[in-house]
Amino acid sequence: MKKKAQHKSGFVAIVGAPNVGKSTLLNQLLGQKIAITSEKPQTTRHRILGVAHLPGAQLIFLDTPGIHRARGPLNVRMVEVALKVLGDVDLVVFITDATYPDNPSDEIILDSLKKRNLPVILAINKVDLVNKETLLPLIEQWHEAYPFRAIVPISALERIQIDDLLSEMVAVLPEGPQYYPEDSVTDLPERFIAAEMIREKVFRLTGQEIPYGVAVTVESFKDRPGKNLIDIQATIHVERESQKPIIIGKSGRMLKRIGEQARQDIELMVGCKVFLKLWVRVQKNWTRDEKAIRRFGY
Repeated sequence: MKKKAQHKSGFVAIVGAPNVGKSTLLNQLLGQKIAITSEKPQTTRHRILGVAHLPGAQLIFLDTPGIHRARGPLNVRMVEVALKVLGDVDLVVFITDATYPDNPSDEIILDSLKKRNLPVILAINKVDLVNKETLLPLIEQWHEAYPFRAIVPISALERIQIDDLLSEMVAVLPEGPQYYPEDSVTDLPERFIAAEMIREKVFRLTGQEIPYGVAVTVESFKDRPGKNLIDIQATIHVERESQKPIIIGKSGRMLKRIGEQARQDIELMVGCKVFLKLWVRVQKNWTRDEKAIRRFGY
């Protein structure tokens, strides 16, 4: 009798300091964009779930906010979300930045991992930006720091050794069922991802201080009857009056750019035309207000 083919599956936490490339890696592993990215740290604020379907394996990834020594209620909440994920997974992929080998946040993460009996794979990201002479001692340093199941140098942006990283993950995961249908990529509603895509454009297009005081809520997400079109109305919340004119821009130009770029990404996600209407409102000091933080879904 022919032996049934082995199927592997499991939940994989992607953890790391802010701005090491966790969301970029998740999008590469899935082959499509569900997590927003920018060059500014702390872009990710939620636990983002993504499902990768491989021959004989299903990997459920949990992308997390950057772990760091947090100050302020919003940042504390984000780090709590990241650390809580570690209690619900079969494997951890710990991402570090090859261009920033002495990141103090890495020590915080390593201390958290040492308290848990979990298999951990280290992915050293951004290796396309460093030379091999500096990379080899760095790998040796990490070998001595923790008993990783594997250490894989990668570039999430350039897709260097992503398949090797996937192979190492599958090797560690246990036999298990298919938790999600073949066509599932995430458990997140399109409405949530649309709000995140709008927030990403604020991160990418505005000045250094603006994005951290921004939240986005989608007030309406409706199919227009008889047309292959979705109407979306959303609000960009800022925490100071001085931030509102910056988001809107001269003659509304910045808000228009944010809307146009977000609409293009949302259309790729939903597979049809989108009419996107944006407003900007001031919610004073919301990042320090526990009730407002909860109301915006953090």
